[in-house]
Amino acid sequence: QVHLVGSGGGSVQAGGSLSLSCAAVGSVASFNAMGWYRQVPGKQRELVAAITTNGITNYADSVKGRFTISSDNAKNTVYLQMNSLKPEDTAVYYCNAGQGPHLGFPYFWGQGIQVTVSS
Repeated sequence: QVHLVGSGGGSVQAGGSLSLSCAAVGSVASFNAMGWYRQVPGKQRELVAAITTNGITNYADSVKGRFTISSDNAKNTVYLQMNSLKPEDTAVYYCNAGQGPHLGFPYFWGQGIQVTVSS
């Protein structure tokens, strides 16, 4: 079993920055990548960014150049630095641990973290 503990997020004005972090505890050998999804009401959850244990990254087109994902494998922790935030980045962000840069099955979810960007 894998337990993901996320932190960060909050509220900021457009153009500002926020960061998220997520630490994995438990059976960390069960996955080889971590990342973040986000979801707004009425829409499907979408992959924002992911990073594998060997450093391969994957970003949604909408966040390329603004968000940076990084990880500390020794701490089983992933970080998401979000810069130049836009109102459309407002969502609940979910940490995920899975397989490969697209966070495939089997995967695990953390609790949601609200990110709100005001115009």
